[in-house]
Amino acid sequence: MNEELFAEYQQKFKCKFPKALELFPELLEHAVNTLPPFKVEAYLEGANFLCMIGQGVEPVLVYMEVMPEITAHFGPGTNKLIADYSYQLARSPNKKALIPFLSTLGSVCRRIDRIEELELYLQIIDEYVDKTQTVIHGHHSLYESPGMIALLESMPQLISKLCLNGIRNFIDYGARNYLNAPDEQIAYFQLESQDAKSIITRERAGTNFKDVERHIDMLKSCMWDCDLPFKTFATAFDQLRKPVPYLDDQLLAVPDVYDEENGVSGLDRYRATVAHMLAHKTWSGKLMADNYAPQMQLFISVFEDCRVEYLAMQRYPGLRKLFMALHPYPEKGACDDSKHSCVRYRATRMSRALLDKNFDPENPLLEEFRERFNKIMLEKGENSTTQDMSELGIDFYVKSRKQSSDSLPGVFFDDTEVSYRDDNRCMWFYYEEYDEPDELMPNEYENEERIIENEGELPPRHYDEWDYVSESYRPDWTTVYERLHPSGDGSKIDRLMEKHGDLAKRLKKMIEMLKPQNKKRIRFQEEGEELDLDVALRSMIDFKSGQAPDPRINYSHTTDSRSIAVMLLVDTSQSLNERNQETGQTLLELSEEALAITAWTVEQLGDKFAIAGFCSDTRHEVRYQHIKGYSEGYTDEVKARIAGMEASYSTRMGAAMRHAAHYLEAQQAEKKLLLVLTDGEPADVDAKDPKMLIQDTHKAVEELQGKGIYSYCITVDPKADEYVADIFGNQYTVIDHVEKLPELLPQVFMKLTH
Repeated sequence: MNEELFAEYQQKFKCKFPKALELFPELLEHAVNTLPPFKVEAYLEGANFLCMIGQGVEPVLVYMEVMPEITAHFGPGTNKLIADYSYQLARSPNKKALIPFLSTLGSVCRRIDRIEELELYLQIIDEYVDKTQTVIHGHHSLYESPGMIALLESMPQLISKLCLNGIRNFIDYGARNYLNAPDEQIAYFQLESQDAKSIITRERAGTNFKDVERHIDMLKSCMWDCDLPFKTFATAFDQLRKPVPYLDDQLLAVPDVYDEENGVSGLDRYRATVAHMLAHKTWSGKLMADNYAPQMQLFISVFEDCRVEYLAMQRYPGLRKLFMALHPYPEKGACDDSKHSCVRYRATRMSRALLDKNFDPENPLLEEFRERFNKIMLEKGENSTTQDMSELGIDFYVKSRKQSSDSLPGVFFDDTEVSYRDDNRCMWFYYEEYDEPDELMPNEYENEERIIENEGELPPRHYDEWDYVSESYRPDWTTVYERLHPSGDGSKIDRLMEKHGDLAKRLKKMIEMLKPQNKKRIRFQEEGEELDLDVALRSMIDFKSGQAPDPRINYSHTTDSRSIAVMLLVDTSQSLNERNQETGQTLLELSEEALAITAWTVEQLGDKFAIAGFCSDTRHEVRYQHIKGYSEGYTDEVKARIAGMEASYSTRMGAAMRHAAHYLEAQQAEKKLLLVLTDGEPADVDAKDPKMLIQDTHKAVEELQGKGIYSYCITVDPKADEYVADIFGNQYTVIDHVEKLPELLPQVFMKLTH
């Protein structure tokens, strides 16, 4: 972002809170990289508005952090909607719920897709307030809804388990049954009571697409070679026209939840739906809808649906079981054509007859078209066309039409809905003679890739944080900002290495012992470097005795190398500025020496390693700075970054470890080591309970262990024995004499990787 644009936006930002002004450049950069200009202005207007409602700086910071993605997701009007609702909360007895509302909004919005659903979510919260606030003489009391904060804090977990309609039922149950029991109401909405768990189980009907999206996306890519994104639509609303799946040139739209149907699970229903749509994408052509009457379009669509499903079942035979289980089975005579229009009924019976060879249509016309369809598919197979199906569909409609009943207003719908099929918009196009192309305008809903130009800074990442009290995660609780570490004087590191020349010589001897020096022999090779005499003699004996000799009589060599990836994560909090009384050096200077020597050691060993520093200023700003990447060597640039290290703020270790694991997990290595160098316990200015971040870091260690990453802590805190074992178990070393850190750190590393 250029300086002129930044200055323009800075003038429009009227908030004068010092913390807001300090974080404004980073927050604005994220917004500019996410939103088009006119939305950035609406974003700033919302922030200015929240700054004036008298609730301090926290709502402003949370709003500015979460709203860019939400606005990009939902489009125009979102900023005003959220700002107005925040003001409504701030002016009510539930003003303490404002921060939980904004903090959890991002998690909620990732589970819904339309602004109408967001409005419904706000309506559901209002309904809860109306039910739980006492009304005296027509006026609300001054007392807040007791479970409001607990409800909002639990909302990310609820939205991951229930659709909006299920959440409404869940809230209604708690509001009704615990109206006069505030403590029980709080426990219910904190999801601690057995009632809450039972209601969630009851309301969680079906399979949420968000839970199976990764599986379906892999199926789409691997089996159908398709990279179109998914979009979900809500099925919990009363609508004039029930939404159905659809495919177009931009995306595949599927329901947000699928219930079990005819013994077919929600996951299998998604598989059937996606397979049907991608079969259309693979084999369907285009027809001009203007050339066909609506009823003709219906029958042509049915024949085309059956054609692509026929081809899909040939390619993947397992689909037949799913399609047949989900396809309705209309019985003969179910539709009385004297009372109803039987167009859909005839189309569904024709569809069943084409796909199910065991289906007895008991109708000569259906039998005739079944034979014609099968003949085309046997002769042409994948060379059959949509035009072929068009001819069949028109012919069937003409021969089956009943002029006296097809135009009746009452359409027969029983057992005519094929739930896994889309609306076939992908095969129809329309022509309007007087249509003119609109002036090209930027698509405000399109997520465009934007190049981030500000000093190597990347978009923020959000991580859950463990709450040991409720034994649950706080979703997207921490925000990690990462950037390339600024450089200092690289010659400083060279001078430090000269200072520790004797130590380097000792380490070099240890390195030579650890380096892979022996070659590993690979036997039983048909072609190799040398003859393997034992195998050659055995083959000769077999040959002389009339048996087939083993031709693998050579061997070759390979280096028996180490396969290790290391992430060295360095605490750069404010406490590193304290001086060691014996040496007069700050802990930061000793850390720089230790890092320089360790980096040199690892470079000599040839292991893959990276270095990063971290500190934090509340959960909203965990700073993660890249000092050395895996693809970099130990160059002068890396030395300059080590020399430029500065100490500031606090130590939110769990979030930093999770982010470091994000990079370490991607490395190809047999052993992955996360080495944490710190001078104190995890802490931050917004963490009131000292155990909270200790327990969260311990949870992070467990998470990393589950990913195959070994975490180890080296601490120079003399009081570390009080807490470090609670976090890392026995995976730690306490260095009592701080001045020995440069010597002991590389030795600990070599011991761990031996």
